[in-house]
Amino acid sequence: MALQYKTLPVTAFQQNCSVVWCDETLDAAVIDPGGELPKLLDFVARQGLTLKAIWLTHAHIDHAGGTGELARTKGLPIIGPHPGDQFWIDGLAQQSAMFGFPAVEPFKPTQWLADGDQVQIGQQTLNVRHCPGHTPGHVVFHSESAGRAFVGDVLFAGGVGRSDFPGGDHATLIRSITERLWPMGDATVFIPGHGPESSFGTERRTNPYVRGT
Repeated sequence: MALQYKTLPVTAFQQNCSVVWCDETLDAAVIDPGGELPKLLDFVARQGLTLKAIWLTHAHIDHAGGTGELARTKGLPIIGPHPGDQFWIDGLAQQSAMFGFPAVEPFKPTQWLADGDQVQIGQQTLNVRHCPGHTPGHVVFHSESAGRAFVGDVLFAGGVGRSDFPGGDHATLIRSITERLWPMGDATVFIPGHGPESSFGTERRTNPYVRGT
């Protein structure tokens, strides 16, 4: 019994949307469905999975743009992010126009998330950590059993998230990384919102933004 996942880059921003599932029940959740829903649904169908939920790390357009349509058409609950991102959800139409994305359907999260919450898919439970700095309501999903963390745009291989958007703050972002991510352990592999996977240990040794923290 284990957590499985597949990362599917979507949108012009090549955002890492992840389909996560329990290999015992084949129940699945989609983390950050930013767009290209046919691509995501084709993978789900080919794997024989049953979609049960949408989990959002934060509400930037490239991560959340497909959420409203997917929730409506598949009858899925929207779990997350933290309420600090309400203003980003309210502004999705403006975001789509600004960045040239297709028109997006508005949505309201079924459940907001807070630090210390848990989400479940099948027999798999993931811990939620509130990691502000990139956006005020950014959350991270951590599977201790799988040694994996889905960190959105908090941390990248060799970089960290931008903090120059409304509600962002660089010092807060660094604290989120050092106080919320590092305790998950150096061996933990993280799936960022963009680019390749890495481990927390590798980033602590080599990432110029957080090296030695």
